[in-house]
Amino acid sequence: METYFIEISKSDLKKLYKNIWTEHYFFAQLTINSQSYDIQISLRGNQLRKHKKKSYHIIFEHPHLMDGHHEIHLNAEFNDPSLIRNKLSFDFFQKIGVLSPNSNHIQLFINGKSEGVYLAIESFDEYFLKKRNLPDGSIYYATNDDANFSLYTPEGYIKKSLMDGYTTKYSFQEEEHLIKMLVIINTYPKDKFNEEIVKVLDIEKYLLWLAGAVCTQNFDGFIHNYALYHNSETQLFEISPWDYDGSWGRNLHGEPLELEYVPIWGYNTLTARILENEHFKQKYRRILESILHKQFIPSAIKPQIEQLQALILPYIEKDPYIKHNEKIFMSEKEYILQFIEKRNQFLSDQLESLL
Repeated sequence: METYFIEISKSDLKKLYKNIWTEHYFFAQLTINSQSYDIQISLRGNQLRKHKKKSYHIIFEHPHLMDGHHEIHLNAEFNDPSLIRNKLSFDFFQKIGVLSPNSNHIQLFINGKSEGVYLAIESFDEYFLKKRNLPDGSIYYATNDDANFSLYTPEGYIKKSLMDGYTTKYSFQEEEHLIKMLVIINTYPKDKFNEEIVKVLDIEKYLLWLAGAVCTQNFDGFIHNYALYHNSETQLFEISPWDYDGSWGRNLHGEPLELEYVPIWGYNTLTARILENEHFKQKYRRILESILHKQFIPSAIKPQIEQLQALILPYIEKDPYIKHNEKIFMSEKEYILQFIEKRNQFLSDQLESLL
């Protein structure tokens, strides 16, 4: 496991922790494997900011890139007793064919003090595309639950703007492409919707993402915790997961989640309209059925869980903020495997509802 050493002035560190809800960045230095980088650092996350173990957003200044990344996110994984749900999710999405960030566990020190085990996650930005030799294209983050593909907020109020809930991460073209898709979703009658949606959205990739979100059971993942990438070559939107620590049988607070809490069809306006189309619905059923047979099974996930636990275990006692012991950490393997088995059976039984 790599170790990240951050050095920041005491006064700036005090300011960083004092005003936790600001987006202010401070200059610091990061050293990894004897290579030093001048960086800017800020706190990140919503619920995460209130915890003693903070999560951080890092921007590289000089050199401008670190292994092809201009930004990385250091997640504390504070509420996840396994410390692996985010990575397990990102890797799972990659295996089923969905664009997803790379991530790896690291040990973090700030001004010589151990901050414990973190997950370093690459940013979904223009450099993410370059590393994968993907066409350029605008990227939008779904930064709150107004990003539900609807004209209305989850509370039932009409939105002030179609862009409510979205933050433009990288602008390659005007926002008109996203606005056009939202108009199609919310105003076009069924026949015209079926005809036009395929011109703005990669349906198969969306259905792969939907299957992944349904399997991992990220309750927030359908109206939040995702990124949209507008592929300038295909002129189609693709979707990617983000912030999946509340998954694999636990919510974002680390509490157990009932198997039935997330239905087989997920929930948001776009999914509802797509699954009204019989052809799309049967495509989704086939995709999900294949994943339930091949990737979302205990035998496929168990080796990675064991590998990650073996990597992290020696560092558990060195984490000053850990709120669970080694026994609880190790027991999460069986918890996750049982979740996969039971969730798989639940979804397999529900496949008939898609016929």
